[in-house]
Amino acid sequence: QVQLVESGGGLVQPGGSLRLSCAASGFTVNTNVMNWYRQAPGKEREWVAAIFSSGITNYAASVKGRFTISRDNAKNTMFLQMNSLKPEDTAAYYCKVLLTGREYWGQGTQVTVSS
Repeated sequence: QVQLVESGGGLVQPGGSLRLSCAASGFTVNTNVMNWYRQAPGKEREWVAAIFSSGITNYAASVKGRFTISRDNAKNTMFLQMNSLKPEDTAAYYCKVLLTGREYWGQGTQVTVSS
């Protein structure tokens, strides 16, 4: 059974950092493209970052240079290190994987950037 569980969200001041985790089960993170998405109140869900099985990473322009996506194969977990956070980064963050044509999503973790 495929399952994705996000954690690590919280309240942080502008300029601060958070590290999100996405623990996976039912498949291996290093053989699939793993993605982070986010959704702010009243806005559509948007793609944030991806890590491919090769280890190559890709980022949305809005987070490039501030966010880093990575994975720990031994823990079967993906991470999103978020630095220099801005109020506009406030959103629920979700991890997603596409397996045999079906999308699987976690339940999300809330990130709030506010002073």
